[in-house]
Amino acid sequence: MGRTYLVEEGIGQYLTELSTKVKPYVTGLLIGQCSPQRDYVIRAVRTPPKEQQQQEESLGPPKLASLDEEWITTHASQVSRMLPGGLLVLGVFMIATPELAKDGQNALRKLIFSVEKSLSKRRLWKPTEEEVSDRAALQICSATKKVVCRTYDVQDPKSSAKPADWKYQSALTASWVALGCTVNVNIHIPLLATSPNHDLEKNTKNGLNRWSKQIEDSVFLINGQVKDEDTELLEGQKKFRGNTQPSTQISDVKVLTQLCQGASPRSTATVQVCSGSINLRGAVKCRAYIHSNKPKVKEAIQALKRDIINTLSDRCEILFEDLILNEGPQKKNFGREYHVLPQRLFVPVAGSSVMLSDYKFGDEAAGEIQERFVEMLDQPVQAEDMHIAEDIST
Repeated sequence: MGRTYLVEEGIGQYLTELSTKVKPYVTGLLIGQCSPQRDYVIRAVRTPPKEQQQQEESLGPPKLASLDEEWITTHASQVSRMLPGGLLVLGVFMIATPELAKDGQNALRKLIFSVEKSLSKRRLWKPTEEEVSDRAALQICSATKKVVCRTYDVQDPKSSAKPADWKYQSALTASWVALGCTVNVNIHIPLLATSPNHDLEKNTKNGLNRWSKQIEDSVFLINGQVKDEDTELLEGQKKFRGNTQPSTQISDVKVLTQLCQGASPRSTATVQVCSGSINLRGAVKCRAYIHSNKPKVKEAIQALKRDIINTLSDRCEILFEDLILNEGPQKKNFGREYHVLPQRLFVPVAGSSVMLSDYKFGDEAAGEIQERFVEMLDQPVQAEDMHIAEDIST
């Protein structure tokens, strides 16, 4: 018996519209949440078209061999930065003409493993053993509209396709639970004198790696209480039946980090010659969403932990990309510098109680963020719907 995918009803309409517009094929990402029983797909997002691709299509008959794997995996990496805790890239889809259908499944399989490899490289956390590692490959024929859904286990490079159920459901996220917290960050990262050319990015990543272990070991209070990991998150809460309006209850979470790391009270100090240091300071707003089908406390806390770790590492990545773009990689002036990390903002998803996220530098105009949402998530956003969640952090 394969996995079941419960899919937001609007996605069916979105895919149908794509199939009428795009010839000969279009690819894209499936976004949602895994759970032990079933998976939830809350958005499908087409791959942004490339100008070069449009020229190639006008030159001759299309072939799936011309599929730009790097372009699709880069899109997946960019989109994954815009997902709050609990959401991930669940798979890929392809809508193709009947002539290309035969090669479609091989192309999708290749894409699923490429996307997963690209995303796992950037993570500062490791998946748990009991975690779902199946990813969806959805193929739709643009002529007959026939839908074929299969899964591949991304932990097994030799994995073969397994059939999966694709079921549409209305108001899928209407009763999902949101968890929110503010984490005060004060991370000191020494720069070793032996480190070549002050490799700031590498040193920052190493420092964030150590900090992420601290977050993993933290105690999480949900609405002021420590809850047993295996209990149900919604235990003792009243359920309101018949309410399908997207209205999310946000649980307030406090994060208590341990002052002393390691089980042993004794530790050995290491003396290292340093030529400088990086300090990351500020308060970050974090958010995670969890399905309402008897979620466990540990699922919710894990989703929030990952959002805390991701949001800081993503911002540092964005800052370094911005510095290289504006100042070049050869910058040699290493005096005291202050850089402002981009602020987080949240944007509602049409017809859903879930909000997606993005990052904004102080001098960035609302129009640039609106353009990014259209390009990355194929979603128009009103400027008044963008909620900046936090003050500036350095």
